[in-house]
Amino acid sequence: MDSSFGLLDGFAFVVFAVLIFVGVIIVVSLGKLPGQLAQKWNHPQASAINAMSWIGIATGGLLWPVAFIWAFTTPFGAKFPVKDERNPSSAAESDVAATRLTALRKPSDKETRP
Repeated sequence: MDSSFGLLDGFAFVVFAVLIFVGVIIVVSLGKLPGQLAQKWNHPQASAINAMSWIGIATGGLLWPVAFIWAFTTPFGAKFPVKDERNPSSAAESDVAATRLTALRKPSDKETRP
């Protein structure tokens, strides 16, 4: 039985090391994702979402989907709306809305008298 380390053994070792490295990168990227999304959208519970995401990854992915969905929700009873950068509102949109509201108002008696 030959116990030498050949060229194919070295190639298999390199391939295995690359696969482990890529697997670690994927797990770390998925672990960070819900927390990053929550912080990006200024979720009031972003730190809890981040912690649940990492705990979910450590437990084999059991809690990770819950953290991922939680990052997309608005908490019940939040005193301020969650900032959503996907649909930014601008001053021009509010001006258009005010103009439409003014056009829909019923004219008063003073405006209709000659």
